[in-house]
Amino acid sequence: MSIISIRGLTKAYGKNQVLAGIDLDVEPGTVLALLGPNGAGKTTVVSILSTLVRADGGTVVVDGHDVGSEADGVRGAISLTGQFAAVDEMLTGRENLVLMARLNHLPRATIATRVDELLRRFDLRDAQSRLVKTYSGGMRRRLDIAASLLSTPRVLFLDEPTTGLDPRSRNEVWALVRELAVDGVTVLLTTQYLEEADQLADRIAVLDHGRIIAEGTPDELKRRVGADRVVITLADHTTESLEADGTLDGLVRVLGDIAASDRDVTSVDLRKPSLDDVFLTLTGQPAATTESGTANETSTSPRHDQREAAA
Repeated sequence: MSIISIRGLTKAYGKNQVLAGIDLDVEPGTVLALLGPNGAGKTTVVSILSTLVRADGGTVVVDGHDVGSEADGVRGAISLTGQFAAVDEMLTGRENLVLMARLNHLPRATIATRVDELLRRFDLRDAQSRLVKTYSGGMRRRLDIAASLLSTPRVLFLDEPTTGLDPRSRNEVWALVRELAVDGVTVLLTTQYLEEADQLADRIAVLDHGRIIAEGTPDELKRRVGADRVVITLADHTTESLEADGTLDGLVRVLGDIAASDRDVTSVDLRKPSLDDVFLTLTGQPAATTESGTANETSTSPRHDQREAAA
């Protein structure tokens, strides 16, 4: 049974039809990556799923609750980490978590234990008494995700979770996402990094022009755009690219053909289609030209709203 079920979802901003009828299911305990060019509507989907924006049409159910008529039930099952870390730089790491625990109405008797648990899990114990303004980008993002997990959500939305992070910090966030999936948390992430989707996602949905144009595992999508190829570089610096069946027998057969022609081989590579190939084939533009967010998409974190309300 799907923990997220979307049927015929539509949303327009004025004359701009951002979502034009989306159907999507996400199974419990899986990681689904939502990919798409700039302006495809990725953040709008997340905003609707997290009850920040109302849909124009269609049905959206999260953990058994309709996002339109049962918003409180949805909010009780989810958490959202937006594109930018929603932490207070003038508080310590521990103070940030305690504040968010109180805003989430955690029982006071359990707050200290829960905060200690998350500080340990996210490797922030040594920095818990430091002001967040002294944290690195990766530490801030880890603290931000930790705050999202205070209420033990069943579904976590990560909107561009590693934008602006250095490679080491990005790898740390990836490791955390993998741990969450192992623990049974359903994760829906939007990302502009195809490697991130390839590394983390059980399934990928490609969104373009307001519609889901492809869905499947990373390997299934790669197979859609072409077979594995053996690329052979010869001594005269020419290359040959031949389809291979991906098995050792296929590779031996191709090399035998080259040897029989008395040509010298300098290198042999077995190349598989990449998600970059998938993206270019499906959307008509290379992934390198995409970027996160648009003027017509909402990227507000609910924790920002809570903090403003508390103030």
